[in-house]
Amino acid sequence: MGKQLYLEASSGISGDMFVAALLDLGADQKVLEKALSSIPAKGFEIKISRVQKSGIDCCDFNVILDAEHENHDHDMAYLYGPAPVAVEHTHDHEEHDHEEDHHHEEGEHCHCHHHDHEEGEHCHCHHHDHEEGHCHEDHDHCHHHDHEEEGHCHCHCHEHDHMHDHDHHHHHEHRHLSDVKAIIDATDMTESAKALANKIFLIVAEAESKAHNLPLEEVHFHEVGAIDSIVDIISAAVCFDNLGVTDVIVPKLCEGTGTVRCQHGVLPVPVPATLNIVNAYDMPLEIMNVKGEYVTPTGAAIAAALCTSHTLPSSFKVLKTGLGAGKRDYKEKTNILRAFLIDTESGKYEKDEVVKLESDIDDVSGEVLGYTMEKLFAAGALDVHYSPIYMKKNRPAWELVVICKEDKKEELEDIIFSETTTIGIREFTSLMRSILHRETKEIDTPYGKAKVKEVTLPEGKRYYPEYEVVKDLAEKNGKPFLTIFNEILALAGK
Repeated sequence: MGKQLYLEASSGISGDMFVAALLDLGADQKVLEKALSSIPAKGFEIKISRVQKSGIDCCDFNVILDAEHENHDHDMAYLYGPAPVAVEHTHDHEEHDHEEDHHHEEGEHCHCHHHDHEEGEHCHCHHHDHEEGHCHEDHDHCHHHDHEEEGHCHCHCHEHDHMHDHDHHHHHEHRHLSDVKAIIDATDMTESAKALANKIFLIVAEAESKAHNLPLEEVHFHEVGAIDSIVDIISAAVCFDNLGVTDVIVPKLCEGTGTVRCQHGVLPVPVPATLNIVNAYDMPLEIMNVKGEYVTPTGAAIAAALCTSHTLPSSFKVLKTGLGAGKRDYKEKTNILRAFLIDTESGKYEKDEVVKLESDIDDVSGEVLGYTMEKLFAAGALDVHYSPIYMKKNRPAWELVVICKEDKKEELEDIIFSETTTIGIREFTSLMRSILHRETKEIDTPYGKAKVKEVTLPEGKRYYPEYEVVKDLAEKNGKPFLTIFNEILALAGK
């Protein structure tokens, strides 16, 4: 499989932790800054820096909200303390004097400042929305500064509405899925990154839809629709896309206990949206004996959208490690997400870990075993076969053998127990097998499209036409099975 991403989420996962971990792995910060500066929304700035968590150096990705958009997502007193007393806020702002003279036209003004550090870089991207008739013509202001500060990196992206009366009021924007999709689609990033960001938000929307018993299009987001979560998810998609990883291993998510305060009130941990995501996407979940919300709905949705396996290879080479810092300070367990780029192709062949299930059955017919085999394959078995054997007292019987992944073991055992007369199944776990890299490809033939399995050997490629496809084409064209099979094989080789 080559380079893979392994997420070790034993201390939780959230959107900002994931982004920080991927930046620490080497995701291109300039690509991320370009995307963030194009987001058509206001009220936030970005800070990327190094922080210490329990004495461990980590990358920190922080979406800082202005007073209007603050949602207290990282405020421990708000999240876990007593109910806050409502206080009316008023803000008086004096008009700002600009030192430079500017000509105004209808449009948008952008300042981009680049600062060179000895180690790291400092970038500010400011976006200002002005009332009609107020925009700066001069769009490029670049300043270069040398700093001695080491290991410090900031990217600030601001957007401000300059209203004539300069009045500001606290408010929470409630966005629907279509609103969020419009923001994502208008952001400057690759199509694959947009697709991933939309997928993550759809997972959240489905979870919220179930939690509130509302149609998908009527769900409006509070926390996850806030601009900081939108920035987190767009950043997660951009960084993941930039790393070029296709396989992601998430063995389990680890969540705390207790309650947490959100826009819906005080909710038990895990919150309903997180539980719905875990349930819908079969994500293994461990409840830790610690207080606090360690898995946010955004974190769960990112893991669900990316995960291709829950099983970590028994051996692999660690290419690089990334540490993403969480913002919430828990006493019992440090809030850090570890991400590893790993390589499983250290040997001549790929390695795979499987489970073998065996059962000897002497009182079942071949028809029952044939039906059971079909159900086992449909449920995800990698291979199934049964062979005639002789048991004690020379009783003729069948030995049923099933090869599967660890996460499919219990489901397949249920089928064997329910569909056959066996009363026991032997388990052989953590078996390693050497496998050839394979891909399924589709080719054109005179008889129609045909799927073939392409297998890579050290000396070249080998092809295997899919049985069901050959059978279907043979029946449709009135040709012998072998005629179709051989022609597909010859075309695949070309």
